[in-house]
Amino acid sequence: MTSTRSSRTALGQLILLTAGLVVLTLISAMSVYFVNKARHDARWVLHSMEIENEISLALLQMRRAESAQRGFLLTQRPEFRSAFEEAGSQISPSIERLKTLTIDNPYQQQRLQQMIPQTYQRIEQLRRGIDLTLANRQNEAAEIARQEAGRDTMGHIRNLASEMRAEESRLFSARVTSADASQSLSASITSIGSGLVVVFAGLSIFLVRRSSRARDVAEAQLRDNNLNLESIVKERTSDLREANEEIQRFAYIVSHDLRSPLVNIMGFTSELEELRGDLFKRIADLSRPGGLPPPATEDSAAATEPVLDEPDKQLSQDFTEALGFIKSSIAKMDRLISAILSLTREGRREFHPSAITMRDLIESIASTVAHQAAEANAQIRVEPLPDIVSDRIAIEQIFSNLIDNALKYLKSNVPGDIAIRGRRKLGFAIFEITDNGRGIDPKDHQRIFDLFRRAGPQDRPGQGIGLAHVRALVRRLGGTISVSSELNTGSTFTVTLPVAWIGTNRDKQS
Repeated sequence: MTSTRSSRTALGQLILLTAGLVVLTLISAMSVYFVNKARHDARWVLHSMEIENEISLALLQMRRAESAQRGFLLTQRPEFRSAFEEAGSQISPSIERLKTLTIDNPYQQQRLQQMIPQTYQRIEQLRRGIDLTLANRQNEAAEIARQEAGRDTMGHIRNLASEMRAEESRLFSARVTSADASQSLSASITSIGSGLVVVFAGLSIFLVRRSSRARDVAEAQLRDNNLNLESIVKERTSDLREANEEIQRFAYIVSHDLRSPLVNIMGFTSELEELRGDLFKRIADLSRPGGLPPPATEDSAAATEPVLDEPDKQLSQDFTEALGFIKSSIAKMDRLISAILSLTREGRREFHPSAITMRDLIESIASTVAHQAAEANAQIRVEPLPDIVSDRIAIEQIFSNLIDNALKYLKSNVPGDIAIRGRRKLGFAIFEITDNGRGIDPKDHQRIFDLFRRAGPQDRPGQGIGLAHVRALVRRLGGTISVSSELNTGSTFTVTLPVAWIGTNRDKQS
């Protein structure tokens, strides 16, 4: 009956984990798709900007050429001729760049094919006026400048350029809308993914804690049963071993398999954050007159955020707020996964008994926290202690956690006093770690030993696994742990361990 119930529980946990992995994998794939789509849309937005800038540059060079030609006709100064030649030399490369940039747009290519011969025709008209002036034929040059043909050509060029700009403006608006939609969808999906990660983690922790409580109940029932009823003892022991293996197996799967989609979401969030700054900067630039960025100044060079219109500013703030929520959720989930993995690894380690001089071990632990004790204005007193035979690493972890907790929860502005004492009784060593800290409410005496549960004000760093870990180690060593405490009167943790542990590993038991 118990085996069937455990199998059903394990099956339910595996189904939950599988469903979670499938959902998270789908969300990760969708996040990748929308991030790539947002990048693609952003590139097309920049493409439209480049085309508009190139059109403006070509028209600017034409106006420079006209102005330089008129200046030369009026003054015959060589610097005007040099300015004309310089402007004329820039027009051809600009037109070639426009041809390359608009190769995918038949409408723009058609307008450009009409503009190119008229542009070169206009440049030749301007150059002929300069050549006539150099040949001392100023009257003919002036007559050419007065003719309407040149002005009509330039007007036609401006009209074609305006049509090309209008087309690019239309494309730019459509591409910006598409990019905004892709980013919003990507942010929403990433937020949903982070929320689901937290939900599945919560469900996993709930199942682990439920299994842990079931194991505690089974252990209590086992202690209350008649030790001479060997069959009952074997049944309970089998249930405990199965529950423990199930917890370790499930925790190991959770801690490893949930980390992969979590890393993906972290990476996608970082990419979104980088994309956000670049995109909103360009939106800010395009919102200025002419669509060109402002001239660089000391103030603008030092600015870290683009100046946006109110709707765009609100969109930027919403985007930043969503990313902040995602990152905080990811960090919390990562800490919980690390805590589960730490407990799982420790649960699989085999213990090896060895003779331990407890006073030397405790004094060694005290020396490692001496700096922390000095900062807290606390003293650590090590009184005579009985020696034991047990697993050294586990004993170090037990007393390191208890001494660290005693230092962590001392009262502010009160000199700390931590005492470690011990005695022997009926084949057991009883150790007491006493402090004058802020104490623990009696209703929380059992709560503090539960996984991820903490008591009192949450003003100290920690994940709520220290005392749960200590209790698990003490039990594996065949001992018990309890606490006696009142608020504002300090605490005493009592650890009872066998003087000579036999060194039986649960994992090797049959």
